[in-house]
Amino acid sequence: MIRHCVFVKFRNDVGIGERKAIHADLEALRQFIDGMDHVHLSANVSPEPFGRGFTHGFTIDFRDAASRDAYLVHEAHQRAGARLVAALEGGIEGLMVFDLEVTQM
Repeated sequence: MIRHCVFVKFRNDVGIGERKAIHADLEALRQFIDGMDHVHLSANVSPEPFGRGFTHGFTIDFRDAASRDAYLVHEAHQRAGARLVAALEGGIEGLMVFDLEVTQM
């Protein structure tokens, strides 16, 4: 399984309504991408001082790398990603992506 982790710095003027709409756009991709699981979105709630300004994050679990790769190039993902980047502090600079390979125990 691949856990796709995305950390973002939303601009101050991006309200909760737009954040929820972005989450809904990402969640809706499940209908197009076989092997894509739920999207989990949250504000950073860590008490540690290492967030480096990233205020929110989301994860998506994919059955395998092929499912994740299909998501990355899908037209609907490109549109959702563009909307997300437009809402971030510094655009693409307000984004960090990290994928983990998770083995089931």
